[in-house]
Amino acid sequence: MKKTKIILFDLDGTLIESTDAIISTFLHSFDEMNFDFKGTSEDIKSLIGYPLDIMYKDLGVQDDKVWDFVDSYKRRYRIISKEKTTLLENALEAVQLASQIGRVSVVTTKTRMYTMPLLEHFDIAQYFEVVTGRENVQNPKPHPEPILITLEQMNYDENSHDVWMIGDTKLDLIAANGAKVNSVGVLCGYGVESELKEHTNILKYDALSAVEFIKDI
Repeated sequence: MKKTKIILFDLDGTLIESTDAIISTFLHSFDEMNFDFKGTSEDIKSLIGYPLDIMYKDLGVQDDKVWDFVDSYKRRYRIISKEKTTLLENALEAVQLASQIGRVSVVTTKTRMYTMPLLEHFDIAQYFEVVTGRENVQNPKPHPEPILITLEQMNYDENSHDVWMIGDTKLDLIAANGAKVNSVGVLCGYGVESELKEHTNILKYDALSAVEFIKDI
C-alpha cells in the first residue's frame, strides 16, 4: 500500500519573507527598553528561527530582563507584522501543490497567536490541518517535540504515512532528524548552505521545488 505523504512546513524563510518585520521590531524593542545594542541587523538576522528569548540573550540582553524585551517585541509585532511581511515567491504554489499530494501542516517557532493572522492574511490558512507554534510546546526546534506533537494531532502512523519536513535552517533539519522523519532544506531563507548540508542530503532552492521533489518520490 502506498503511503500518504505528510508535509510539514516551517514558516519564516520557508513560506514567508519576514526579515524587515523581525529586525525592525527588535530595534524598536531595544529603543523602547533603552538598551544600547552594539550589534548589527545581520546579527539579528542570523538568529531568526530561534525562540525570541534565546535571540535576545544571544544579542546581549541580561537573563532577568529577557521577557520584558519579549513583551515589548510582541506589542510592536502585533501592529506591524502584516504590513511588513510577504509571501515568498512560489510559496502559495508550494502550499497548493502540497495539499494536492498529501496532508499539510505548519511547524514554527513563531507563536501561533501571530502565525494564524498571517496565514489568514495571505489566504493560505485553509490548507493546513495543524499549526504548531511556540506556545504549543515545551521544547522548540531544534528539539523534535514540535514535529512529534504535530504528527500526534494528525494521527500519524509510520506504516501508512511518509513524513517530510521542509525548512530553511538547521533547526528544522535537526528537529526532523530527531523525530526520525525525512527533511528537505531550502535555500530561500536564513540558513547557510554548508550548515544545512550537515543535516540533510536534500537541498532545494525553495518550498515549491522541495514539494515537487517530494511529489515525484
